[in-house]
Amino acid sequence: MIADEASLAEVIAAFAAGSGPVAVDAERASGYRYGQRAYLVQLRRQGAGTALVDPVACPDLSALGEALSGVEWVLHAATQDLPCLREIGMVPTRLFDTELAGRLAGFPRVGLGAMVEGVLGFVLEKGHSAVDWSTRPLPEPWLRYAALDVELLVDLRDALEKELDRQGKLEWARQEFDAIASAPPPEPRKDPWRRTSGMHKVRRRRQLGVVRELWQTRDRIAQRRDVSPGKVLSDAAIVEAALSLPANVHALAALNGFGHRMGRRQLEQWQAAVDRAKALTEAQLPQPGQPVAGPPPPRAWADKDPAAAARLSAARSAVSALAEQLNMPQENLVAPDAVRRVCWEPPAPLDGESIASALTGYGARPWQVEQVTPALVAALSA
Repeated sequence: MIADEASLAEVIAAFAAGSGPVAVDAERASGYRYGQRAYLVQLRRQGAGTALVDPVACPDLSALGEALSGVEWVLHAATQDLPCLREIGMVPTRLFDTELAGRLAGFPRVGLGAMVEGVLGFVLEKGHSAVDWSTRPLPEPWLRYAALDVELLVDLRDALEKELDRQGKLEWARQEFDAIASAPPPEPRKDPWRRTSGMHKVRRRRQLGVVRELWQTRDRIAQRRDVSPGKVLSDAAIVEAALSLPANVHALAALNGFGHRMGRRQLEQWQAAVDRAKALTEAQLPQPGQPVAGPPPPRAWADKDPAAAARLSAARSAVSALAEQLNMPQENLVAPDAVRRVCWEPPAPLDGESIASALTGYGARPWQVEQVTPALVAALSA
């Protein structure tokens, strides 16, 4: 494993001198550590072999990223790895996503193991995907497993490129890959505490205030201790406390998730968070629901606008039939959100040009616009 600057410099030189695409993968410690940082980066390129780089010991890999600028990076499920690679200075200018290629080509199972087995006929070693990659030193079997993740990635890419070409979808895939490579980093989530699992049970504003206060307290502790927030306090416990509004530490300790294994000091810090929420004025309490940009949830359409609900039903049927015909998942043919927006506020006049323009405005790629526009015009006109 590459864990010092001298070894890293050798790897950079070797990979810069290599040929063809570079296979790239990253391992995170989701469920163990706070955040989504990379704890191992695997690379493989013809002429350079395989390298396993430790981004804990070498936290700035921008020189490696620059050495591979202009080279096509091959990743599996690229959008999962790109944020943590960006953090350490590795940003591709061109990429090929083997998972997305599998979706567009109509493969029923697109996990890396299933794709390698189905396309190349090799069985990848299983069993270490969910381990704590922040462990040091990393055990030899884990490193072997990690190296295998990039061993066949370029071969898989080549086979999938041929299959996409055969199906007439290669240009579509290239547009998708370009869109991923050029996408800006996502905006930070507004009110991330609202994504607490089980939030649908929490109705009253005072209870929402308790969820927010407990979530934010948990997040500060998790960040300070560098552990996954779920290891500090479960979402279920947060919701339980919000629904119960415990009056004191004794009442809190009786709730699920705050039981006998929790020490007095911990219980007091959680109760203090509950008490802070209880002390908030009405004006300080969070509003129920999030202000939603765009159309309301589809389940509300029938009541709010029956005509829009009918348009959405017709559009979904048309998109579903087209996706089946093209042998790919509907969400890869066109983003469901784009279809909803077009159906909620159809452009006028309702024709191919206005629908195509609306879809483009909602982020659809040229190939998607070309395929979906006729189906939507027919569905919405009917």
